Amino acid sequence: MEACRKLSTTVTVLMFLVLALVVIQSHGLRTHQFVLKEKQYKRLCNRTTILTINGKFPGPTIYAYKGDTFIVIVKNKSNHNITIHWHGVKQPRNPWADGPEYITQCPVQPDSKFKQKVILSSEEGTLWWHAHSDWARATVYGAIVIFPKHGMTYPFPTPDLQVPILLGEWWKKDINKVYNEFLATGGNPNLSDAFTINGQPGDLYPCSAAETFKVYVDYGETILLRIINAAMNDILFFSIANHQMTVVGTDASYVKPLPRDYIAISPGQTVDALVCADQRPMRYYMAARAYSSSSAVPFDNTTTTAILEYRYGYSDSSTVSSLPPLPYYNSTGAALDFTTR
Repeated sequence: MEACRKLSTTVTVLMFLVLALVVIQSHGLRTHQFVLKEKQYKRLCNRTTILTINGKFPGPTIYAYKGDTFIVIVKNKSNHNITIHWHGVKQPRNPWADGPEYITQCPVQPDSKFKQKVILSSEEGTLWWHAHSDWARATVYGAIVIFPKHGMTYPFPTPDLQVPILLGEWWKKDINKVYNEFLATGGNPNLSDAFTINGQPGDLYPCSAAETFKVYVDYGETILLRIINAAMNDILFFSIANHQMTVVGTDASYVKPLPRDYIAISPGQTVDALVCADQRPMRYYMAARAYSSSSAVPFDNTTTTAILEYRYGYSDSSTVSSLPPLPYYNSTGAALDFTTR
C-alpha cells in the first residue's frame, strides 16, 4: 500500500460536510431530526411502499466524534409504532434511550415524537442505528460514523475517502405481510428477493443496472470502507475484484491490521477495511452474497453488486471486471478462517 500512503484529508472533510445530516444546535448538543414516514420505492421492476427515516433508504448517516453526546428527535408520521436502537452504543447510565421496544422504552406511537439522548463513550469507528420494532429494521436503518477525538489521529494512515457500505435485503412484498405470515405459520420467513448495497441490488438483478451503487476513486487513493451488515438474519461474504482489503476495525473498536481478500460479516456487525486504489484504472465489482452452512435450509442465493470506479486512465466506461472470487455459499472453512485469524 506504499502508493497510497501520501494522503490528503481534503476530500474526506468535504465529503463529511456534504453527506452529514443537517443538524440543529440545542443547548450545546447537536440535534438530529428523524421523521418516520412511508415512501414508495422502485426496486426489481416493482414499486413497494416502505418505512423510511426522512424519506431515505438507507436512512441518514450520523457523524460524531469519540465521546460526543447528541440528541435525536424521532417524529412518527407513519401508521406503525417505532423505536430506534443505537446498535453497539454503550449508553452509560442512559438505558431508557437505547431503543428496544417494551424493554427499555415504549414505542413511539403514530403522530407522536420522542427525544433520545445518545451518549458515546469508548466507541470509535463504525456502528449503526436501526428500528427495533417487529421487522421495521428491514428498511429503517443507517450508519453511525465515529471519528477519533478532536486532535487525535487514526492508528493507520489517514484515508483519502471514507464510504459507508450498508449490506441489506429487499422484499417485493410488503415487509409487514412477510413478518405477519411467518408469525402466523411458525415457519421461516419468505426469502428476500435481493440483497442490497446501500439500498441498491446491483446490475445482476432485473431493472437495477442503472442505479447500481458506485464508489469513485483516483489512482493511489486509500479508501476506508465502513461495512455494515444490516441484513435480517444472513451472514454475508463481501469482496472487491482485484483489490485486497485490510481490516482495521470491527464494531467501533480498532484491531490489528488483517489483510484479506474477502470478509465474512454477521448480522448487526460492522467491519472497517482499508482499500488501496492501486490497480489498473477501470471499473471493478464489489459483491456480497450469503453464507449458509446447510443446503437443506432455504436462503437467498443471489449476489448483490456495487462498483469501484477509477475516474481517469481508461477509455471504455462500460467495461467492468469479473465478479470477485467470493467463497462458496456453504464454505464453513472460509467463514471460520476469516473469524479466527
